Formats: sequence, structure tokens, C-alpha cells
Amino acid sequence: MRKFRRRLELALAGGILVGSAAGCGDDAATRDAKIREEASKAAAQARPAVEEASRAVKAAVEGAKEGWEKGGQKKLDLNSADEDELTGLPGIGPREARRIIKGRPYHDTHELVSRKILSASTYEKIKDDVAAK
Repeated sequence: MRKFRRRLELALAGGILVGSAAGCGDDAATRDAKIREEASKAAAQARPAVEEASRAVKAAVEGAKEGWEKGGQKKLDLNSADEDELTGLPGIGPREARRIIKGRPYHDTHELVSRKILSASTYEKIKDDVAAK
């Protein structure tokens, strides 16, 4: 996008300078017409670059969206995860995993804190990796 903007600026500046220099002896209307013509040519030359940049941006957005949906780690269900899966979470050892299992069922992940199964600091470490389904 920067390349396009720079090209457009240069083309417009070149068109203005050429139009101004060529029209020093001409009247204002002729000079204005030449400037408009040069600006029109510059815009026409820039159009393919703008369209290409637009396609590239759209592709990047789609790629990011796709990556976001696919690349995201699956959340671990507190109501069905076994002890080994739970101990794979940061800050969760076998003792905490057994407490989580014993406290089932959960309707909300924050119940781990409100029911004093985990400390708030431990919950903060895992809250994005768990779900209560």
C-alpha cells in the first residue's frame, strides 16, 4: 500500500510540474486542463495497483480469519476431561485435577474460583484453555 501511495504522489507531483512548466505561457484554463489530464493519467496508472492491494488485503483478512478459527487450541471441557488432560494445563497438578473432577458438574469456568477449587491466580493461567460444556 505504501508503494502505491508513493507512486500516486510522484505521478501527481510529476503531472503538476509538467503541466505547470508546459503551461507557463498559456492561460490558466489550458494549464488546468493539462494538470487534470496528467492527474487522470496518474490515477489510471495507479488503479491496477489499488485493485491488487485490495485483493491482497482481502486475502490476508481471509487467511487470518481461517487461521484464527483453525489454529486456536480446543478448549478443555472441565466436565469431561480426565486427570491426565487436566494436569496438562499450566499450574494444575494431580491434586488440583482430582479436585476439579470431584467438583463436577460446572456450568461456568469461574466456578473453579467461586467454589474454592482453584485460586484466582491459578484460574487466570487456565481460563482461556478451559470451558464448561
